[in-house]
Amino acid sequence: MRSRSLLASLLVGLLFPFFSPAAQANVVVVLNSRDATVTLLDQTTYKEISTFPVGKEPHHLMATPDNKSLIIANAVGDELVFLDPVSGQIQRRIKDIADPYQIGFSPDQKWFVSNSLRLDRVDFYRYDGKDLKLASRVPLAKLPSHMAFDKASTTVFITQQGSDQVSAIDLATQKVKWTIPVGKLPAGIAMTPDDKYLLVGIMGSNYVEVIDWRTQKTVKKITAGVGTHNFRAMGDKRHIFVSNRTSNEINIIDQQTLENIGSIAVPGGPDCMEVSADGKTLWTTLRWIKKVAVIDIPSRKVIKLIPVGRSPHGVYFANRAPDM
Repeated sequence: MRSRSLLASLLVGLLFPFFSPAAQANVVVVLNSRDATVTLLDQTTYKEISTFPVGKEPHHLMATPDNKSLIIANAVGDELVFLDPVSGQIQRRIKDIADPYQIGFSPDQKWFVSNSLRLDRVDFYRYDGKDLKLASRVPLAKLPSHMAFDKASTTVFITQQGSDQVSAIDLATQKVKWTIPVGKLPAGIAMTPDDKYLLVGIMGSNYVEVIDWRTQKTVKKITAGVGTHNFRAMGDKRHIFVSNRTSNEINIIDQQTLENIGSIAVPGGPDCMEVSADGKTLWTTLRWIKKVAVIDIPSRKVIKLIPVGRSPHGVYFANRAPDM
């Protein structure tokens, strides 16, 4: 009997690493910008799995096109950190990526674009499915912030918070095609599902600016909350959430009618957002109160506030709704 117990104990010890909570949970990755850390949360239980250092000022993150890695952009650390999107464990680091504040892949997966907020430029890298090779650096006026692409991967559109502009850059040539003025402190930017309009969050005011990017004209201003900031599509190819950091709310925009159809009260400066694959819950980082909110979408109510690190910014989980 004693030998059987010993054998059982040995088997449990051997198998435990493969059944650890981090490996099995639906992991939520939260970037704590001020703490230079990542917090991993369990998407089902809302419990913290772990918090670990990742590098200076991690702000934004996104999955690689094959969904095998999650890239964290450490702006002040000048590096990209690749995580396993399911377990949250670090896979590798790419150093000497200057000031990667906001990052994005073109839809055709040929280009990796990095906005260097403090260096006033946009860096373009060729992407072969694994490695990045710097192609060019394009200077812009002041504080290039967020980005969006057209479906054909001809153009990337960049908001510039410091000069109140949006620029369009040709991906093939990396040349600026046009620059237009918009409202004060433009931040998040998104393309509508029909590829017709750009939606720009005007952080210095309380509206979403709608731009016909082919004619370079503003066609509408959709009233939202104060401090209109960032976007996350609901995943139904019609509606999109927009966070408002100053008025502490998230609005729902109908991208067909270009109307604000409702709001959700969320405390603490809602910022980046993520939507569950079933479309039932919306997660958002709360920049001012060191928490993440979980929102029940049908009832439009906050159902959970989860403590994390200082100035939480980017949030991601693999069990997610589409970006359109």
